Amino acid sequence: MKRVVKATLVATMLFSVVLGQGVVANAETVTPVVTAKPTTTMEPATTAKPAATPVPIMRDNLSKFGLEKEVELPVTVTAGGLSYTLEKIMIFDAKSKDAQALIKKFKYSGEGKYFIWTKITVENNSGNTIKKDYTDLSEKWRLGFGNKLDAYPTMPRSKDTSVNDKEALWGWKLAPGQKMTTYQAYYYDGDFKSFVIWLDNKKDSATKYIVNTSEV
Repeated sequence: MKRVVKATLVATMLFSVVLGQGVVANAETVTPVVTAKPTTTMEPATTAKPAATPVPIMRDNLSKFGLEKEVELPVTVTAGGLSYTLEKIMIFDAKSKDAQALIKKFKYSGEGKYFIWTKITVENNSGNTIKKDYTDLSEKWRLGFGNKLDAYPTMPRSKDTSVNDKEALWGWKLAPGQKMTTYQAYYYDGDFKSFVIWLDNKKDSATKYIVNTSEV
């Protein structure tokens, strides 16, 4: 009887050991659950800034005086190998702040109702020297506004001994192939009805209307 009980006890212990080993073996073969990493937050796409709109160059204020252009500046006129390009033109009341600043800076002589400020480029494409000085006082270009009187150039007395001055033109001299860009001032007392450039050189002449209306 005792032998039967011992045999049963031994069998039970062996079964328990085998069962326990099986559990451990199964536990080692279980693949651990991998915790998913959080999804990376996407940064919002950068919105491209619109290209800056270029500021238009103000080349004239003719419309302020009722002059509607038929052609846009710059305008070039050529005669006898002399090329005159009007780059900009601004018309001021001679008593205005802007006009007075220029008049005082360059000590312009004379006076008139309007003060006209121009930026020009002049080029000599002829085979001879072209000039305006004490040996040749003739004006090679003129500006008209539909009145019997043209605008007349005014001398910058602070620059009156300069030739080809780049700030305020009076006397000038261009050798063949020479070119200059400068500023020139005028006074004007008439009305504004049209706008024309006359160019005269070496008995050749040319006319260019920027505003073409009936002249008086």
